[in-house]
Amino acid sequence: MSAIASAPTARRFRLVRCAGVLLASLSVPMPAAGQSETVAFTGASVIDPGTSGVLSNATVVVRDGVIVSVEEGGEAPAAARAIDLGGRFLVPGLIDAHVHIGTLEAARRALQSGVTTARSMGAGFFADVGLRELFRHGDLTGPEILAAGYHVRPRPAEGLFLDEPGLGDLLGRDVRGPEAMGRVARAMLDRGVDFVKVNATERAGLPETDPRKPFFTEDELSALVAEAAAGGVPVAAHAHGDRGGRAAVAAGVRSIEHGTYLRDETLRLMRERGTYLVPTIAVVSDLTVPGGDYDDPVLQVRGRHMLPRVRETAAAAHALGVPIVAATDTGYGSESVLRMSHELMEFTGIGMTEIEAIRAATTVAAELLGIADRTGRVAPGFEADLLVLDRNPLDDIGQYQDVLFVMSDGTIALDRLDFRADAIGGRRVPDAD
Repeated sequence: MSAIASAPTARRFRLVRCAGVLLASLSVPMPAAGQSETVAFTGASVIDPGTSGVLSNATVVVRDGVIVSVEEGGEAPAAARAIDLGGRFLVPGLIDAHVHIGTLEAARRALQSGVTTARSMGAGFFADVGLRELFRHGDLTGPEILAAGYHVRPRPAEGLFLDEPGLGDLLGRDVRGPEAMGRVARAMLDRGVDFVKVNATERAGLPETDPRKPFFTEDELSALVAEAAAGGVPVAAHAHGDRGGRAAVAAGVRSIEHGTYLRDETLRLMRERGTYLVPTIAVVSDLTVPGGDYDDPVLQVRGRHMLPRVRETAAAAHALGVPIVAATDTGYGSESVLRMSHELMEFTGIGMTEIEAIRAATTVAAELLGIADRTGRVAPGFEADLLVLDRNPLDDIGQYQDVLFVMSDGTIALDRLDFRADAIGGRRVPDAD
């Protein structure tokens, strides 16, 4: 499912066909669908971010991909597949609100880490739109994808012009002025994006760029926001520097991504307008160390300066009441060392309580994405996007580093609850000491 209406039939066929080519080229196995099965979790310690505290010894029943009941005590229906959690913690699936997923393998990694919904903030050749359609149609199991396609920036990626040759007169020159911004926005809308992503400042993850440098005027950003709004789609603005970030907030974007150098005046404007902050703190820590998504000495120096600043900004935003959303800003590639658990640990480090951090990755994130009526909670009527943790994350948010079980839209995507019956060399594996 998506936050917007389905694309016309012809376009949907084209997108699914492209995704099928991607599948054939990668041959990545994914779990088989099975959401018609009724599953009952018994002996669950339920954490529903829409409430507070823990519901102990609960029974949660899932049917046709939807949670149908959550009751203290209770019994599994006779026809249900019963999963006894033995007191383990049942929590909503995580919403990663800023990713760069463009392959099935990356989607699988995200899902098995506990991400059941992901907002793509940039993927070449509209691969994120193809993934969204592939998963939506039930051909494969994956996280729900909300797609943004290409970044809108002064010099868009060359791939945009290959996909949208009607914009060819903009190739090789800056996209400037309200008319050009509107054209690029319409091209994104024509490809069925859920969000439009604009770079209001330069990037931090390239050694030759300056993340404080603004890209667009408030008038240009306002034209983009207006064009996107006419198509029923919100705008997310990448912004590290305050000048670009403030222009984006004034223009009416729905979220600021990163926000490293935002001043208190801009944060107060965000609170007044209900603009969300997606600080992606943990990815800045990735800049400071070798390996991972980034591995460059210039970025290591930059990251050591940026990390305390983005933590300070996020803490100030939280204190002011700006809604904060969790995200990794990773592509979940083979070299990635970041997961949502690391961002949640950063959030408790800036003064958020454990339940506030969990909400930032579930209910608050769902509000940002416009899907709060159907996911982000363990409650009747919500989609069965569920995780199992061994211990209480309200005591230690780091428990999200070890996800034991993942259910996405009613389909079991990962089950590590009980390895005692696994065969090794034909022998039963004994219980651990």
